[in-house]
Amino acid sequence: MLRPKVPTNPTPTGLVVPPPVEPTATVRHSPPPAPVAQPSLRPAVRLTPGTALALVGGGTAVVLVLGAVLVSMLLAVAISGVSVAVCAVVLRSLLASGRTHR
Repeated sequence: MLRPKVPTNPTPTGLVVPPPVEPTATVRHSPPPAPVAQPSLRPAVRLTPGTALALVGGGTAVVLVLGAVLVSMLLAVAISGVSVAVCAVVLRSLLASGRTHR
């Protein structure tokens, strides 16, 4: 049912015959010209007063946003610490009052 089909060679000679090569037209290419260093056409970056103002405004906005995020994180940690401290004091007072009333 699933038998591989082995190709049969009617005359096994062992000789390898190269495929025929078709002649092609010979085209000679001239070497590319040597690269010439061209002066940079791009001028140096110059800041106009408008772009300088925009950069300063953008930098200020970034600093303010990062400052607000950092301060809010600091406040969150501080509030969490205070609440844990209050819970500890309340638990301590409850445990102490439980011992004295017995």
